[in-house]
Amino acid sequence: MDITTQRTADTGTASGTDSGSDTADASPSDQYPVDEDRLHRGGERRMLAGVAVGLADYFDIDPTLVRIGFVALTFLGGLAVPLYVAGWLLIPEEGSDASVAEELLARERTR
Repeated sequence: MDITTQRTADTGTASGTDSGSDTADASPSDQYPVDEDRLHRGGERRMLAGVAVGLADYFDIDPTLVRIGFVALTFLGGLAVPLYVAGWLLIPEEGSDASVAEELLARERTR
């Protein structure tokens, strides 16, 4: 069972493709179902920019675990700071379709 069949089986729909089947005439939306749970920042449990809460919601884990991971990465070479800033720039705010980086680029294009 490939990942497409597994995801559609979890949601209860009957559509899905087998790994060995011919998917040349299938549209991309048939091959890769759109997941309703998009990655986003924010929520009422946010502390800074909401990156840890957004990642925790997306992966369905406790935000404290993500925060501990960021702290551990900070002590193991300082990788957490650039990753957190990248998450803040690239992950859209809850209720928004555009990230901070997309908004900055759009503003520069209109100049």
